[in-house]
This record gives sequence, structure tokens and C-alpha cells, in this order.
Amino acid sequence: MTENPSIPAAQKPKKKKKRKTGINVKAKKKTAVARAVIYPGTGVVRLNKIRLESVEPARLRRFIEEPVLIAGAIAKEYNIDVHSHGGGFMGQAVAGRTAIAKALVRATKDKALNERFHKYDRLLLVDDSRRKESKKPLGTGARKSKQKSKR
Repeated sequence: MTENPSIPAAQKPKKKKKRKTGINVKAKKKTAVARAVIYPGTGVVRLNKIRLESVEPARLRRFIEEPVLIAGAIAKEYNIDVHSHGGGFMGQAVAGRTAIAKALVRATKDKALNERFHKYDRLLLVDDSRRKESKKPLGTGARKSKQKSKR
């Protein structure tokens, strides 16, 4: 097909991005949401397009890579891409950690790995259901209310 000079370059149809086909998993913590895609690979884990080895601070990196360390050689067979948004950095870390563990269990269908995760920390497989309590009328917050005067 030859280029049509009458169509400007800005109006040419854009190519759609190729989506990675794999297993999609979602995890939540407060308002943070992490979505993980796991597919066969070489054991690379990325968090928001950054390799897990580059995540700072180190304490956060060690916390997020716990499911990979527990899984051991099983995790080396898969690449995991995690995208997290919302909440704070710690909420995103907890959600990302849960998403990685859920993805590994769902990809391998290994009951022993599921049991190992459950024994180590239940939050690796179960989302933290706690949410912020809503503000009540006539108050300044969820529990705090205006001070009562005795006179």
C-alpha cells in the first residue's frame, strides 16, 4: 500500500497496543488497587513499569517481594507486571504484594503454594476488607462530635 499524501500524518489511524495475554488478578487495600498480569517468562517482576530490584526504600522492596521469595523456583517461571494506583505508598505495596501472591497461586494451581502463603500471612491471599468509616451528620468526623456544654 502506498502512502496517500492527501491524509496528514496526525489523522492516520493509530495502532492499538498489544495487550499481554495472561492471567489478570486484582487486589485492594483501603483505596489502593493493584492489578497484576502473570505470564510465562524469566522471573521478572515489575511494579508500575519499574523492576522490583529498583524499588526504594529497601524495606518496601523486601515487603513486596515476600511472595516471590516464598514461591522460590516456581516464581522464576513467570513474569509479573503489577500496576497500582490510589491510596498511599504502603497501601499500594500491600495491594501489590497480595496481587503477586494471588497471581502465582492462580497461574500454578498449586495447593501446596496456596497453603504456604496462607501459613505465612493470610493477607497474601485475602484482601484487607477494612475501609475508612464515613463521617456522620453533626460531627467533624466518623466518631468525633461537637463538644457538649453543660451550661
